[in-house]
Amino acid sequence: MRLENKKVVVTGAACGIGKAIAQRFAREGATVCILDINDGEAAKVVEGIREKGGNAHAFHCDVGDSAAVGAAFDAALETMGGIDVLINNTGVIRQSPVIETSEEDWDHIIKTNLKSVFLCTQRALKEMVAAGNGGRIVGISSIHSVLSEPNCCHYTASKGGMESFLRTVATEMAPHKITANFIRPGATYTELTVPMYTESVKNALYKRVPLAEIAEASWIANAALFLASDESRYMTGQDITIDGGFVMDGSLPDAEYWEE
Repeated sequence: MRLENKKVVVTGAACGIGKAIAQRFAREGATVCILDINDGEAAKVVEGIREKGGNAHAFHCDVGDSAAVGAAFDAALETMGGIDVLINNTGVIRQSPVIETSEEDWDHIIKTNLKSVFLCTQRALKEMVAAGNGGRIVGISSIHSVLSEPNCCHYTASKGGMESFLRTVATEMAPHKITANFIRPGATYTELTVPMYTESVKNALYKRVPLAEIAEASWIANAALFLASDESRYMTGQDITIDGGFVMDGSLPDAEYWEE
């Protein structure tokens, strides 16, 4: 029970990586509050956690809207009596070349993926600092914060911005024993990505990724658990990359440097 009696808020936990994190944290003894705009799916996650003896709640929230964040945090804090851990997981993606990207799409992605991190983190920090018990802030970023992803300029910008923001949080909050770290997942199976992983995409990934697998969301949740626990107490402003070796590998699949 590595999170026994811990009070946790997870954004965007109605599905995917956020769902896996909420489920894992509840199994580790945490009280989990899910903030999500998808009420129906969030309720199913809560129900599943409770059926297994866990403690979870869900509150409707557009995490890119300050008023909505304020109301949802008020409800979550009243329910839990405080907050020890915030997982900034909410993320969306749209595709278009840079020269065709609309201002509407840019604003939507930045609001949902980046502004939400500012709003939720700021509110969580105010509570953590006032309580004086330290805390954990975790962001779910992407390997595409450091790698380009064609047709996703707004997405890559939002993830790079998240990481820069959380490094500053790590520095400012260190005197309060509040850490801020982030995870960079590579290819991961979620409800959103499964349709994207066609046979051609999977074959290309298996050649490019040294471990030749696509991650399960639960594998990312394992890293989030470490960052949320006391085991990571001396780690802040850092990333954990979980990508099967994609970023570190500079080899050329199927190429031979020296021919006979």
